[in-house]
Amino acid sequence: MADPSSYRPSPGQIPDSPGVYKFRDEHRRVIYVGKAKNLRQRVANYFQDLAGLHPRTRSMVTTAASVEWTVVSTEVEALQLEYTWIKEFDPRFNVKYRDDKSYPYLAVTLNEEFPRVQVMRGAKKKGVRYFGPYGHAWAIRETVDLMLRVFPVRTCSAGVFKNAARTGRPCLLGYIDKCSAPCVGRVTPEEHRELAEDFCDFMAGRTGTYIRRLEKDMTQAAEEMEYERAARLRDDAGALKRAMEKSAVVLADATDADLIAVAEDELEAALQIFHVRGGRVRGQRGWVTDKVEAVDTSGLVEHALQQLYGEERGDAVPKEVLVPALPEDTEAVSQWLAERRGSQVSLRIPQRGDKKDLMATVQRNAQQALGLHKTKRASDLTTRSRALEEIAEALGLDTAPLRIECYDISHLQGDDVVASMVVFEDGLARKSEYRRFQIKGFEGQDDVRSMHEVIGRRFKRYLQDKERTGEWEQAPSVTDPAATGPVPAATGPVPAPALPAASPADEIDPREDDGRPKRFAYPPQLVVVDGGQPQVAAAKRALDELGIDDIAVCGLAKRLEEVWLPDDDDPVVLPRSSEGLYLLQRVRDEAHRFAITYQRAKRAKRIRSSPLDDVAGLGETRKQALIKHFGSVKKLRQATIEEICEVPGIGRRTAESVAVALASAAPAAPAVNTATGEIMEEDDGGTP
Repeated sequence: MADPSSYRPSPGQIPDSPGVYKFRDEHRRVIYVGKAKNLRQRVANYFQDLAGLHPRTRSMVTTAASVEWTVVSTEVEALQLEYTWIKEFDPRFNVKYRDDKSYPYLAVTLNEEFPRVQVMRGAKKKGVRYFGPYGHAWAIRETVDLMLRVFPVRTCSAGVFKNAARTGRPCLLGYIDKCSAPCVGRVTPEEHRELAEDFCDFMAGRTGTYIRRLEKDMTQAAEEMEYERAARLRDDAGALKRAMEKSAVVLADATDADLIAVAEDELEAALQIFHVRGGRVRGQRGWVTDKVEAVDTSGLVEHALQQLYGEERGDAVPKEVLVPALPEDTEAVSQWLAERRGSQVSLRIPQRGDKKDLMATVQRNAQQALGLHKTKRASDLTTRSRALEEIAEALGLDTAPLRIECYDISHLQGDDVVASMVVFEDGLARKSEYRRFQIKGFEGQDDVRSMHEVIGRRFKRYLQDKERTGEWEQAPSVTDPAATGPVPAATGPVPAPALPAASPADEIDPREDDGRPKRFAYPPQLVVVDGGQPQVAAAKRALDELGIDDIAVCGLAKRLEEVWLPDDDDPVVLPRSSEGLYLLQRVRDEAHRFAITYQRAKRAKRIRSSPLDDVAGLGETRKQALIKHFGSVKKLRQATIEEICEVPGIGRRTAESVAVALASAAPAAPAVNTATGEIMEEDDGGTP
């Protein structure tokens, strides 16, 4: 690990003009490339106190052994040079999107004497018009098959074309009028090229002209009683319409735009792009990347724009690019895009209307792509095994933790404090083993104390289960005066009476009728808590108080994804690409999701609660009748028993129960007008 101060340039050496900088390691390999409006300010940021740097930035500067820079004239030149160097050097600490598949394009080889329509993948070639990308190659072939009725462009390979020209016989498509057969001279090269250009125009979105022309010719042929020709033109127009229908209209104003959406977490990001041409979605593609550098959403968008349009020219760069967040230097990026297109490009965030709605669809696709990517990783047995082995190695465990339990605390400003326990076995979630807790040992907000209570209750319950089934017997205390002679060795730890008692919900017998374990009978090899050093210490203290010393404990801090161990002042930093870190993150995120779902449900139930809920035998219909009659719970509380009895269906005994319940229930705190400070009149409204 290098000390950044050993290669830090003096401030006077670094110019204060726009430029691009490279960090190199000890082997002179480029490990990071960046650009800056002001090189002096940007490069100096990398040489501050290491504790103040993002962990990924800290890892980069300690891996590097030197830094160098190149001055350019404008910020646009810096953007272009940064893209060129990233492509050339492939730096390990730069975000690089990788396609999750090789997307097929519909290509027209206008660089040949007789242009050919075909499916193409891979790098784009000069002189070839591309349309797409498409999700599947068969979708391209279906579209082409429909359009060859109207635009009979060559689709055969060079070998088939030469053989037909040599023999003087066209291929089958030539005989069924789906190819103009330039190989045997049925059309001239100029006529065939015109067909290919018309094909490109139609695919580019200029569809109305051709369909109107076909319909006009069809009408004219019918008037001239050339019914066979009219029928053929009718079928041609229908084929073009079916080809158009394969791409639904999403933007009514025939917009040409690319919509980019990003879904991300702490380690990875998924990118989705919808290519809209002529108001229709002509293609879609997705990328996934590891977040190897400290980058936010705007930075991810900027990297995506570089990779999308770095090799493009002309119409391949659309008039509009809609993004979820603008790059840091929006003006320079917009100018760079305009130079590549040859005209103005609008780079913006959609705010309303159809474009905002379509952006929401693209965002959902990005989220689904990220979830699918994670699911594929999690479902792989080899990957899960490697993840468990990496966790065991990082935490110093003797064996891989086949059962992992993770705990999280959730509350809303100290109210409705709850906790969750999720279980992963062999790297997969066991939802039947999930448990929820209400914090009952104290009131208010204290995550550390809550964690101590939850861990204590869970494992106290486990020890009680073992004692009930006879798996171990409690040893007498060493301070017990009745104990004589040497203290027998206990076959299990001794529970501490000072821990909070188990909640009533935890007092359910842990065994089914057939004797199989039901609730807390299985101990984990690893306990993970959502939090840092304080939460880990609280969990470890709870286990120590119970005498349990064979269960490992760690915590995962969300902000920096650091793994904390008990009694360690420094966290364990797993590699960014570690499958072990990925599994711990999944476990932690699942515990957070389960906890916050329970907390929200409790809060919603509490908000909907009413003093009338405690009246035995009072159903929902009669509750509504009481509220409808009196107008609010406040007015009902002020009513006499005789007045309550006047409500249809309410007898005297029920009225007395209602009066007692409302009298014993404390009225809600008065509402306060936050603008004036005025205490407002209490009004319970019409909700029971």
